[in-house]
Amino acid sequence: MPATIWTGTISFGLVTVPVRLTPATRSRDVSFHQLEEGTGARIRYRKVSEATGEEVPNDRIAKGYEISRGNYVLVDPEELQALRPASTRTIEIEDFVDLDEIDPIYFQQPYHVLPDKGAVKPYRLLVEAMQGLRKVAIGRVVIRSKGHLVAIRPRDGLLCIETMRYADEVVDPAELGGVPGEEVELAERELDMARQLVEALSGKFDPDKYRDEYREELLALIERKAAGEEIVAEPVVEAPAKVLDLMSALEASLARAADGEQAKPARRRGGRQAAGGTKATRAGKATGARKAAETKATKKGGRAKRPA
Repeated sequence: MPATIWTGTISFGLVTVPVRLTPATRSRDVSFHQLEEGTGARIRYRKVSEATGEEVPNDRIAKGYEISRGNYVLVDPEELQALRPASTRTIEIEDFVDLDEIDPIYFQQPYHVLPDKGAVKPYRLLVEAMQGLRKVAIGRVVIRSKGHLVAIRPRDGLLCIETMRYADEVVDPAELGGVPGEEVELAERELDMARQLVEALSGKFDPDKYRDEYREELLALIERKAAGEEIVAEPVVEAPAKVLDLMSALEASLARAADGEQAKPARRRGGRQAAGGTKATRAGKATGARKAAETKATKKGGRAKRPA
């Protein structure tokens, strides 16, 4: 069960709801340590002074803000502490807004909000009221000495908090160059076919449909190498892309969609085919490698370890 990272209350009007926050997501990335080739020794980082080349202990490290190249303003820990927002255990709801009014680009990190002891009824009341009106609550909270703007929204019968970016943290499209505008002329037939293609490929969002295939193949590769299999990665030569004009591409895509095929570009991730063939072949090899590793470890009186 995810650990609780914050406890407090949600306050709207004169109603308070005791709650606790838990992470709503988890990272499944495969991480590596850096090792010295040949010895397998871990590589460590040291904080070294540019002036002396010697390692600097933590109690002699100060914080500085660079105002110009090589010029810094030093800030004391006491000065930073004085600027930190006062620790509070209340999320004050400032506004209720429509969910459709918030661009997803403002959402940052999600957390589940669970009712604390004795708060089931007011919690449920808030969930039902917001869900029926399709409203999102905007408020502020202090987590780990840092103030956050947050959006509270109902999701599957519970509340979910999303920390949000402030307006000046989102890049304005007007600052970007090369954004196509009305100067690009679109033929009505092209636009009509593009709409048809979007409609033909439309469906309900199913998150279970999408998997991190790179992570799965990477874990399979690690298991095979842990079992002693020698891997030879052959260079992959990509076929030259076919040059089609826009109308021909739209017509071909619509034809594929009509035949029930997924109009997705072929994956060209380097080294995938060479690293293990088809998915079925890779899955079979990974399973066989894992069994071989377990058998080998059992003979030595131990257990095979699965990579983290």
